[in-house]
Amino acid sequence: MNKLLVITGGTKGIGRSIIELFAQNGFDIATCARNEKDLEQLKKEVEASFQVTIFTQKADLSNKPEVEKFSAFVKRLNRKIDVLVNNAGYFIPGQIHNEPEGTLESMINIHVYSAYYLTRQLIDNMIENKDGYIVNMCSIASIMAYSNGGSYSVAKFALYGMTKVLREEMKPHGIRVTAILPGATLTASWEGVDLPAERFIKPEDVAQAVYGAYAMSKQSVIEEIIIRPQLGDL
Repeated sequence: MNKLLVITGGTKGIGRSIIELFAQNGFDIATCARNEKDLEQLKKEVEASFQVTIFTQKADLSNKPEVEKFSAFVKRLNRKIDVLVNNAGYFIPGQIHNEPEGTLESMINIHVYSAYYLTRQLIDNMIENKDGYIVNMCSIASIMAYSNGGSYSVAKFALYGMTKVLREEMKPHGIRVTAILPGATLTASWEGVDLPAERFIKPEDVAQAVYGAYAMSKQSVIEEIIIRPQLGDL
């Protein structure tokens, strides 16, 4: 039986690139997104290209009941979870003192609570097997303040802290935990920006970093990976 990757937000950008690379290496995939048509297209294209199985579930992970729905979906597969990537999220630019009311709540819900709740729901599977790899998709904004980062940066700081705590907790269980901190990556979040593609990180490069960290021996762990555009932050 193939190994299983569980990843949130898998239809576009970094998530899609991670799915394609792991599928290329023989992983079945369980993923979710808010758009059913995007999930159907993902399943059709990846299964045809790599002869693996893609399990999809429509879910908006900014909502706790939807996180629980996706976790229940994964559990019903009755499969060993080899890799969990908490990737779902989106960027709302702004400043703490003047961003729209509710921005902090929405950023915390999608970036922090979704990863927190889903990890808690699925981690027993890994603990029972004394094996597994967890990746939280943090950001350069997790460690550096930006004037237009606002609540997005607050949420990513929190996710980075959660990842560090989880790393310590999982040491005795044989589960490796990694924080990925990419800078500006060419995804839908940057659509409409008048900048050349060369100023951005390729999503495929982030995927390569995730897979490379996973592929190391189990006696080693890369605790965090910082990736920036070659010409520096935007």
